[in-house]
Amino acid sequence: MREDLTQRRKALMARLKDLTQRMSTIDAQLDTPKTRDWEDRAIESEGDEVLEGLGHASEAEVALIRAALARMDRGEYGLCTSCGEAISSDRLDVLPFTPLCRICATERG
Repeated sequence: MREDLTQRRKALMARLKDLTQRMSTIDAQLDTPKTRDWEDRAIESEGDEVLEGLGHASEAEVALIRAALARMDRGEYGLCTSCGEAISSDRLDVLPFTPLCRICATERG
């Protein structure tokens, strides 16, 4: 189990690094000067909306990862924050930052 935890921590840290870089790139792209042409500006605006959506999704995932790392530090990682039961390894393989077991996640919808 200790080896699993070490591997999961490494994976979470790598994902956190990737997301941080992605958010930095998105911020830089959103800060670039915009064209004066109104047609091009409309296209750029649509692209900005997509980038903002990606940025918000990245921020949400970063928060989940940081919370998972905090649970690791407290020795609570792998336990459902709702019911306290163990989260299956299969679920943690797919969603290593999940705070909920399958049953609680299903109930929350």
